[in-house]
Amino acid sequence: MPVVNRISQRGIRGFHPSRPFAIILLFFGVLVTVAVFFFFGLPPVVRDLTLFANELPSRIPGILAKLDKLPFGTKLDVDAIASRAEGAIESTASYLITNLPLWLSHIFDIVTAAFLCIYFMIDGEHAYNFFLSLFPLPKRVRLDATLKRANQRISKWLLGQGLLMIILGLSSTIVFGLLHVRYFILLGFLMGLFNIIPVAGGIITIALAAGVAALDSWTKMLGVLIFYIVYVNIENAFLVPRIMRSSVDLPGLTILIALLFGTALAGIVGALVAVPTAALIAVILEEYAVQKDSG
Repeated sequence: MPVVNRISQRGIRGFHPSRPFAIILLFFGVLVTVAVFFFFGLPPVVRDLTLFANELPSRIPGILAKLDKLPFGTKLDVDAIASRAEGAIESTASYLITNLPLWLSHIFDIVTAAFLCIYFMIDGEHAYNFFLSLFPLPKRVRLDATLKRANQRISKWLLGQGLLMIILGLSSTIVFGLLHVRYFILLGFLMGLFNIIPVAGGIITIALAAGVAALDSWTKMLGVLIFYIVYVNIENAFLVPRIMRSSVDLPGLTILIALLFGTALAGIVGALVAVPTAALIAVILEEYAVQKDSG
């Protein structure tokens, strides 16, 4: 709705479109973006994932040789570790590739959610006003103010988090490409995607990227780690304070739990609405349940 309202207010060369027309423009832009991603962005990711799964067994001996040369290599049961790692990675890659059509079938759920969004944007005010009318007037005013505040903070959080994900994904892809890291498109995509999971998402993806870089040389792995350390400091010192300054400011653990619950309850659609729902609940609890210190 914030985007729709801006389109309606600013207009296009003096023409101020109606709300339905603004909604059509918004969803047309979203559909074009998704189509471009599926036709141009997703195929390289799937190709890199397939190559990674196929090439890994042949590269395991090289990894073992490198580990044996390390000072602590002789103290590790390298063969057992490599065998388990190979089995786990092959199983994961095979699962991802095999179930790709199943994931694509969830597009229907996403399309259904999109149509619900369109309906609520067109006629949602009537449903919202009816909901408020169920409460006495004094409580109605307070609830209306609370929900509008929650809506504003959720919108800012979503825009800010999406921007951070895009920045990390693009910068990772560019740097990994310059370092000639294998499957850099796949790794950059995963870096941006998993950035929505606080702390854990970054650790998992950078560990994967460093491991893939180590297949070629320790120098590449060091370059990947240095890039991530520099990026984390830039993000925390410069990007987050400016982009997320007025966001809902949910704790990382809350976001992680919300994503787990949303995915378990409703799959992809549940994951999409998990964090905004948690933010809404947090604002309501802050208004009605949190006991503030009067002193």
